[in-house]
Amino acid sequence: MNTFQTISPIDNSIYLQRSLASSKMIDHALEHAKKMQNEWKETTIATRASVCHKVIEYFVQNAEAIGTEITHQMGRPIRYSKFEILGGFKERAEYMIEIAASVLADVETSEKSGFKRFIQRDPIGTVLVLAPWNYPYLTSVNVIIPAIMSGNTVVLKHAQQTPLCAERYAAAFEYAGLPEGVFQYLHLSHDQVAKVIYDSRVDYVAFTGSVRGGEAIQNAISQRFITAGLELGGKDPAYVRADANLEFAIENLVDGAYFNSGQSCCGIERIYVHENHFKNFVEGFVDLTNKYVLGNPLNPETTLGPMVRTSAANFAKNQIKDAIKKGAKGLIDSKIFPNHQGDSPYMAPQILVNVNHEMDIMMEETFGPVVGIISVKNDEEAIRLMNDSKYGLTASIWTKDIEAAIRLGDQIETGTFFMNRCDYLDPELAWTGVKNSGKGATLSKLGYDALTRPKSFHLRLDND
Repeated sequence: MNTFQTISPIDNSIYLQRSLASSKMIDHALEHAKKMQNEWKETTIATRASVCHKVIEYFVQNAEAIGTEITHQMGRPIRYSKFEILGGFKERAEYMIEIAASVLADVETSEKSGFKRFIQRDPIGTVLVLAPWNYPYLTSVNVIIPAIMSGNTVVLKHAQQTPLCAERYAAAFEYAGLPEGVFQYLHLSHDQVAKVIYDSRVDYVAFTGSVRGGEAIQNAISQRFITAGLELGGKDPAYVRADANLEFAIENLVDGAYFNSGQSCCGIERIYVHENHFKNFVEGFVDLTNKYVLGNPLNPETTLGPMVRTSAANFAKNQIKDAIKKGAKGLIDSKIFPNHQGDSPYMAPQILVNVNHEMDIMMEETFGPVVGIISVKNDEEAIRLMNDSKYGLTASIWTKDIEAAIRLGDQIETGTFFMNRCDYLDPELAWTGVKNSGKGATLSKLGYDALTRPKSFHLRLDND
């Protein structure tokens, strides 16, 4: 088929339909990107910054409409959607613009008589960005803005669940006066993506998605001498120590587990609680969970929207059923969530106790509003269980002791370690994962490394 449909999880209606790019369109886009990259790399950092600031301006001015589009496309409650733009998108874009001049400056060497030496940071070329639906702007901005700031051209392929996001980027760059061809988007099938990756006119791939998708990307680039940044899955843990502020931990971990209906790579999916707090923590967690409002995400009172599609909800429900069959206990009665439906994307949240690491619910990514909670005796047991995972995106410890947190953080196999917060990206810190959570880094000064290549200048001066 040459078209695809975006089915809104709100009511399973067809929200929009788009045509896939033809082979001719793909060839033109890649050729145009390659041609324009040679021109764009000659622009100054100040010129690029001016364009990117205008892009931010466009998004902020249209945040309400864009938020509504997000809700229709992937189901996030309308009360939160616009803040993807007004919060993280704006913060990250502004920071990556702010640091560009210093990060992209030439690297000076020590003085050497008779020579001038320095390392120049050249743009890598054409960057292919493969963006997901769950945080369609927050994930893509991490690469798109620094790629443009580095002097690269960008081709964006967005998830078929959120194609309007790619089109919004195009409108924003047009509004900003970016020369045509420096940023482009293509609606592509999986097979078309593979062909584009094989194309010699693509110089770098930035992918956010599943482990399976990351494996496909890795396999595709193995045929060429290029690299890819891969932000993949997570099964992110939290540990509530004996000295934690219990009320604060409960409030933040409930939000970390259920925001975006749990559809976050760095959402909280498993919690280990010191045995002294376990009973009170679980009771508080249940009480706060029961206050969520599951329903139509276009209603402003809704705090928990549908999952992206029925199959995703069924996957999470099957993990729950399997865990209960193996001895777990569910603490949330779905009947108190009147909009919970058996065969639909609308899924009530769930808390499981009596769980262990023999269950998929504690080992495999759920990507839904479900969390398992285990009592632990001490730090050593908590660290062992937190590391007992094939994922390593983020981990958090809840404690009043910063020295203990740093000591324990050194032992946790993770890309980002939090104390007393979770599910957040700080643009001044590298966003990265270990194990099956991926490779490479975005954001921070390090986020520019993969988007540039070093070029050394070794100049012997005239000694006459």
